[in-house]
Amino acid sequence: MKKFLFLIVCFLLVGCGSTSSSNKKEPNFIVENASPVILKTKDSIQKNNKIEAEIINDTISIKVVDKISSNTKSIEIFNHDSWDILLKNHVSIKGHVDYNSFKSNKKELSNYIASLSTNMPQESWNKQEKLAYWINAYNALTIDLILRHYPIKSIKDIKDPWGQRLWKLGEKWYNLEEIEHQILRKMDEPRIHFAIVCASFSCPKLLNEAYSAQNLDAQLTQATKDFLSDPKRNIITENHLSLSKIFQWFSKDFKQQGTLVDFLNTYSDVKISNKAKKTFIDYNWDLNE
Repeated sequence: MKKFLFLIVCFLLVGCGSTSSSNKKEPNFIVENASPVILKTKDSIQKNNKIEAEIINDTISIKVVDKISSNTKSIEIFNHDSWDILLKNHVSIKGHVDYNSFKSNKKELSNYIASLSTNMPQESWNKQEKLAYWINAYNALTIDLILRHYPIKSIKDIKDPWGQRLWKLGEKWYNLEEIEHQILRKMDEPRIHFAIVCASFSCPKLLNEAYSAQNLDAQLTQATKDFLSDPKRNIITENHLSLSKIFQWFSKDFKQQGTLVDFLNTYSDVKISNKAKKTFIDYNWDLNE
């Protein structure tokens, strides 16, 4: 039985590989006794990948491995590439948004929002996949909101900017307030406050790349560190803290694993005293251009 299954595997894998029958080079797959790994793969397999397969307990197990890195390739459950391209084209490294140029790609933005509507998070998605989806959605919808009224000086020039249900995702109409408070904040990840951006100067900078499930932890950590080390948003010394009002408005979110100082010390370059005095900086709602 195992020999029969092995022959089937070889037949299938050779069909997927790039080695022709006339080429005597080593086949682009290997069979070895390792832990079984079953991976969802795309219909097409790139030529620079090799395939590992094995038979354990009469079960065929296949995985795709990058020849260079030898790491199992992971596939994002939701493709945010179109949003990533828009951010790279219209947002600077420092987070300044070129709304004029963004308007020239309004159709591409609308297409991305449409893709959010047709592929909403499912119960089977893991936490990182859901967080990446909703963070990107919040930022894309905020950009869309600004473009609907641009040119303006502030998001607050728009009537009820966070309460308007302007976007239908799936079968439901959403507003920014619900995405932030009823979805993202309830996922117990305080670093989301440095990833979602309300199009204002005092907000954290808008990352000029899409958030992805695969890189989410590193992206959130870097966004938090960048925000804390930015003297225009926070001034941190050992004994005194001049903090963004984000830490006042959402203080509960930052105390899930201890005190606010405990949270800050996790990401700040400065070691803060538990007795440090705190003040909060007035929020500048000017557009993040």
